Amino acid sequence: MSELITAELVLLDADLGNSTSEVIEQLALLVANQGRATDAAALAADAKAREAKTATGVPGGIAIPHCRSAAVTEPTLAMVRLAPPVDFGAKDGEADLVFFIAAPDGADQAHLKLLSKLARALVKKSFTASLREAGSEAEIVELIRAVVSDAPAVSLPDAAPAASPAAPAAPAVATKKIIAVTACPTGIAHTYMAADSLAQAAGEMGVDFTVETQGSSGSTPLDPAVIEAADAVIFAVDVDVRDRGRFAGKPVIQVPVKRGIDEPAKLINDAIAASEDPQARRVPGSAAASSEESAGSESFGAGLKRALLTGVSYMIPFVAGGGLLIALGFLLGGYAITDVADQYLTENTLFNLPEAGLLAYLGAVAFKIGGLSMGFLVPALAGYIAYAYADRPGIAPGFTAGAVAGFMGAGFIGGIVGGIIAGLACRWINSWTVPRWLRGLMPVVIVPLLGSIIASGLMFLFLGGPIAQLTEALNGWLSGMSGTAAAILGLILGLMMAIDLGGPVNKVAYSFAVAGLGAGSVAENPAPLMIMAAVMAAGMVPPLAMALATAVSPKLFTGAERENGKAAWLLGAAFISEGAIPFAAADPLRVIPASMMGAGVTGSLIMSFDVLSQAPHGGIFVFFAMDNTWPMFLLATVIGTLVSAALVIVLKKYVRKAPAGAVEEAKAAA
Repeated sequence: MSELITAELVLLDADLGNSTSEVIEQLALLVANQGRATDAAALAADAKAREAKTATGVPGGIAIPHCRSAAVTEPTLAMVRLAPPVDFGAKDGEADLVFFIAAPDGADQAHLKLLSKLARALVKKSFTASLREAGSEAEIVELIRAVVSDAPAVSLPDAAPAASPAAPAAPAVATKKIIAVTACPTGIAHTYMAADSLAQAAGEMGVDFTVETQGSSGSTPLDPAVIEAADAVIFAVDVDVRDRGRFAGKPVIQVPVKRGIDEPAKLINDAIAASEDPQARRVPGSAAASSEESAGSESFGAGLKRALLTGVSYMIPFVAGGGLLIALGFLLGGYAITDVADQYLTENTLFNLPEAGLLAYLGAVAFKIGGLSMGFLVPALAGYIAYAYADRPGIAPGFTAGAVAGFMGAGFIGGIVGGIIAGLACRWINSWTVPRWLRGLMPVVIVPLLGSIIASGLMFLFLGGPIAQLTEALNGWLSGMSGTAAAILGLILGLMMAIDLGGPVNKVAYSFAVAGLGAGSVAENPAPLMIMAAVMAAGMVPPLAMALATAVSPKLFTGAERENGKAAWLLGAAFISEGAIPFAAADPLRVIPASMMGAGVTGSLIMSFDVLSQAPHGGIFVFFAMDNTWPMFLLATVIGTLVSAALVIVLKKYVRKAPAGAVEEAKAAA
């Protein structure tokens, strides 16, 4: 196994610029110059995209920019001791020790474990002090190799990170048992640093603490007995917790993974408080003993929103893959492929091609795979709505109810209704008190059986027909939309996409568009495809507008915002609305109205231009899924971007920003 770090990958007391972007670019270039990456610019872009999601600065003057990148040829660690230091977003100030972790897309487990060991060592003050005192690159390399060697890890820590000023250490509470799960999107650095920071704080406070790290180097699940005995659980995660149902009924504190590094003592205190509060939020799930508690800790509206978003998130891969494959089928085989695909696939093979030739046959293959994938849209939506309510036992009844909705023509509305009924029925059945000998059969036989009978029975006997009529009427209304009505719908959807940039309102608009894709077709029912195009284009406008504004009038923005603007070009082009969040968070009263104006204009233009999209995501990179309407898609997006960029520049120049605290004072006065 090659070395993760060499002396050539270390820079001491170096000036790499005044911004995170400049530092990352220089470190990416260093990695590429050592033959460990094929493209420094691509590596830097991947690292900056990761940085834009969550700042990688951590307490103690440390930063760990990191990413997985196709440009990386072998797992690599580069390190710089900065002079002067640079702000990487840590609460306690600038970072002078920067570790750049570059992992290939397919990094092996052995390398990832070594990188994880390094991340855990960085919470030890003695280790970071040694790095600051080292006199040569070779000494730095030896210090790092010592902590990532295969020798047993040093037992927990010599010193805990500084706790938040608002979170003084609690007195020893030896009887409290707190467990935690830590996880970050990359699973290399923050996952393990948060785990060790929490463990250190718990040790100082006298709390019995156990943590499960769900990282790239593997995960060892907590012992069920430890979970059972725990008083509360902390989820310090930026991604879904794997097998969350294990923690059902436990009081829970859920925060981003970085807070596990920044505020470990406060989280431990919050978990202790939650363990003593009967009204504390609890982990929902399928455990019979906890289902009533879980339901009682969440309002029906909050539970419904969570279930719908869960169903949509699991449904999207079916739609994304299916929509793109259908578009590819049309691209290869032409629009006549809808009539001949089945014939080609039953009568011909790759070695017995139809008269139309190889491309037509491959088009039939792509079209059919896409169609079959899209066929799972409603069952997957219903199945994972039920899963959100009842965990794994709800999946089968939900899928079945979704299949019934499809059979009866009830569409995605029927899928939503069937999924909700299945989930609530399964959660209710799970709450039954049954003999011990029957408990093992509940999740695998009793709950799926009775849940399917209840949900699918109601769909067949009472609900499927009326919902099918409603769906037919809705499709007819959408199909008949033109002119002003279509433009107004596009305007409304555009405003919704920009009002909270990835928040609940944005998700409602996006979910509405995605759920309708299954009923859309280029030839017979293009309206749902127009709605999808309107939502996607409108969602691209805010980040693109902020990127343009920072380029045109850089003096109106801070250095950090100008750096975020560079990343926002790619994020906006790929339909990642969250690329505008840093700007909106810093100046919501000017950025959000400007974003809404441009997004609304774009949504309205898309509907007016009859632009179509068979893909639910991807932005300009899925142009081939837009039939021949992609030039108008680009035009509408550019117009909206220009409107938002111009408006935010005008507002920043001529509309005075409220002083800090004014918004809070106004709320208090009200």
